[in-house]
This record gives sequence, structure tokens and C-alpha cells, in this order.
Amino acid sequence: MPFSLHPTTTNHPSWKNLQTPKSPTPPTNPKTLFPRRISAFSSLTTSDGGVAKGSVPIRLPFVVVRGPTEVSRFFWSGNCLHEVATGEGGGAHVEFDGRLLRACGSAVWDFFIPRRVAGSYVEYVKWKLLHRVFSSALQVLATQAMFAAMGVGFSRSLPSAAALNWVLKDGLGRLSRCIYTASLASAFDTNLKRVRFTTSVLFVASIWLELLTPAFPQCFLLLATIANISKQISLACYLATRAAVHQSFAIGDNLGEISAKAQIQTVCFDILGLMLAALVNLLTENHRRQQAGLHYFIYPFFAAMDLFGIYQGLKHVHLQTLTKDRLEIILNTWIECGYVPSPAEVSEKEGINFLGVKGKCLWPIRIGCLNQKDQIPKWSIKTIQCITDEDNYFVCMKIFKGLTRTRQPSILLSMREGAEAVHIITGLLQACYIRRALLMKTTRWEIVIEESCATDSTMEDWPVIVEDAKKSAEKDVSDLIEQMLGMGWMVKNILLSTQEQTRYNFVCD
Repeated sequence: MPFSLHPTTTNHPSWKNLQTPKSPTPPTNPKTLFPRRISAFSSLTTSDGGVAKGSVPIRLPFVVVRGPTEVSRFFWSGNCLHEVATGEGGGAHVEFDGRLLRACGSAVWDFFIPRRVAGSYVEYVKWKLLHRVFSSALQVLATQAMFAAMGVGFSRSLPSAAALNWVLKDGLGRLSRCIYTASLASAFDTNLKRVRFTTSVLFVASIWLELLTPAFPQCFLLLATIANISKQISLACYLATRAAVHQSFAIGDNLGEISAKAQIQTVCFDILGLMLAALVNLLTENHRRQQAGLHYFIYPFFAAMDLFGIYQGLKHVHLQTLTKDRLEIILNTWIECGYVPSPAEVSEKEGINFLGVKGKCLWPIRIGCLNQKDQIPKWSIKTIQCITDEDNYFVCMKIFKGLTRTRQPSILLSMREGAEAVHIITGLLQACYIRRALLMKTTRWEIVIEESCATDSTMEDWPVIVEDAKKSAEKDVSDLIEQMLGMGWMVKNILLSTQEQTRYNFVCD
């Protein structure tokens, strides 16, 4: 373990006593002066019992930790340094066993866990162990089933046809992986947890299709191709989101160490999964006919454990990057409670949102640009007409009809080309203030929107609400950003989806 010694700037009162008696100073000779300087500090000795007798050791004000059970202290005896191993008292056999266990446990810990990571990393690794073990076991059972469907190991197998089918399914799977990655590039940042868990469900479903191939050997190519497409999509999502997950645990820019440890964890956990699959095959070796049917009974349990491990593991991933949804959670907490929540609190409120329906509320806020299909009320058009060259965004109201033909209003935040992260934060904060004002008089505004009537009072109230919210947002944004930085949020950039990245350009007619 590397360490460094930092000399103190203050003079020790007994420093003069540490020097050896001076002999008459000979004429200065560069060839002899340099070796003498080294000789005083090259006499570094180690001892487990203490320093030599007859000397008055001076205890140096530091200890060196070389491991969980190796703590050393240095003493100066007058002409050399002595390193003394310190530890808990006693020398019984029980203590030796305790040290041995601690040393082994520390070695395993250092093998799997990086030195500096966030506090939730250990819990994440525990659930990753559960996920990888059962996922690896499922893949072994699925591969075995596909070999059986192709006739591998039987005299009726056709090697050339099997190879052709295998290459064809892999080629289609990789092509689908490229298409999927290109179409959902921004979703890997803005909806990381949901996309990651959704593709994990897709992966588990692909295992089920592969297990079905022995029952339907005539449909091997179709089932295997669909399964491989699902696997390739899941792999693409895993590779795309892996760096962001590792970055959320990094402390001190040690992303490389965390990535290396993650590979070690994956290999070791997958080996445990292979051992589990081998144990299942060993137990069913004498029942070849019932082996395929037994896999169908094992699959639900293994699949449930796999998805449960992924779901629980993602709960401990606390991303510090800002998306529209995370920023909205922060702003709502700031307005209602007066403080900025931590990444862990936001992660708990954000959840996985597997079906994408969590968090539906009245007056949802959307980031984007106007669409010709949007229905914009007259009182909102008036505020849009008032934007100037100095504005980096504008806020308006739009109405759309749902499946039940009911009018559903929302607040639209449209950003100008060149707007920075601070402008997005300010605009979204203003939109949240507007929503709070509208919710205080929900009944009145619902009637106005439902009847599409713009009364004089409405024409007057809406500009006042927008202006008051803008003043409040501009007043609070500096303090808000300062607290966000203090909580560890990365405010230099806001991750937005493709639709949310649409910008407008100001035109002065």
C-alpha cells in the first residue's frame, strides 16, 4: 500500500538531542559529504519486540497502516530508525485466528471492492451477485436446450445445417442490436434505470424462448433468432449504461479501478452460476427424458431471482447527473420543503418506473417546442408574443385531448438555441412555481380550460402568474444551484431526450 510522509513545519523541542555528537569538521569534500548524508537514514531496521536496549527511543508522531492487521510505528534511537509492529494486546491462539480471518476477509474485500466508492456500492454488489449467478445458470440451461434441439450429440444431427442456423441467428441479432442502439441513444442517459430493467426482462424472456427449442425443433431458427435479438438488445443496453452506473459510485475519479473490479465480480459470479447449472445437470443426469421438462419448472424461480437481483441492485444506483425528471423532483422538494434532496433521496423517489406511468400528476411540465397540433389558449399566446431577444426560454400552456376525449392541460417549457444549463434550471423552476399557483386554484382553471372561455380576469391573471413565477425563479436560482453543488449534483449539463433538445431561434420582425 503506497504511503507518503509529510514533514511537520514546527520544530520539535528535543530535536537537538536527536543529533549525534559532532566531530571536528573536516574540509568540505563533495565526494565524502554525500555518503555521510545517506548513512544516517539508510539504517532502517524492523523489530516486533521494540528497539534496542540501552537507547532512549523517540516516538515519531505517525503510524503507517500497511493492511488491516499491519500497523507500524517508527522510533528514532539516536542514529537509526526502528519500525515496531503494533496491534492489539495478547498473543493467544484465538487472537491469531482472529487476525487470520480478518486478513482473509480483507483480502477478499480488496479483491472485489474498490478502495474509494460510494456507501451504497456494497449493497449493489450483493444484489449483483444474486443477479449474475442465476443469469449465468439460465444461460447454461438455455444453451444446453438449444444444442438438444439442433441434435448435437445424436447421430441424426446435421452439422452444416446447425452451423448455418447458428450463424444466421447471430447475424440478425447483431443487426438488431445496431438498430436498437441507434434509435434509443439518448434514452440510455435520461431513462437509464427503466431501460436497463426493461431490457433485463427482455433477456429473461429470450431464455424462455431458447428453452422451448427442444419442444419445437422445426421452429428452431425462428425461436433462436428472436431470442438472440432480445439478448443483443439487452447486451447493448448493458454496455451503454455500464459507465454511468460505475461513475455514480466513483469517488476521486477512480472510474478505472471500479470498472476493473466490476469485471472481476462478473467473472467470479458467473463461475458460481456455472457451478449452479452444473449441479442441476448432475442431479438430473439419470433422468434424461425428464430433464427438458424439469428446466421449465426451474426457469420461473431462476428468472425471478435474476430480475429481483437487478431490481434491487438498481435501487442502490444513485446517479448524480441531472435529467428533466430528476431536476423536477429536486425543484418540487425545494419549493415544498425548502432544501435540496440528495441523490439517494431522488433515486428513491424516481424509482425504476418500469411501465413509465409513475409520477403522473396534474399540470405536467414538458420541455420541447410548439407543435402545430398543440392547442394553445389565447391568454398563453399573449405571453409568447412578449418574449424578447434577452429571453433564453418561454413558458406557455398547451392543451391536448386524451383517449377519453377530455382536455388535459400541461405546461410547456421551450428553450432557446444556445441556452445553458442554468437557463434550463431557471425555466423549469419558473414552470414549477406556475404549477403551484395553478394547483392552488385548480377548480377555477379546470373550468376555464374545459369551457375554453377566456374571460377578462383570466387574461389578466395568467400574465401575472407567469411574471411572479419568473421573478421568484430568478431570485432563488443562485442559492438553489449552490445547494445542489453542495449535495453532489452535476449542474454543468442537463441530460435531455431527443424531443426535449428541440430549440427555437428568436426572430425580430
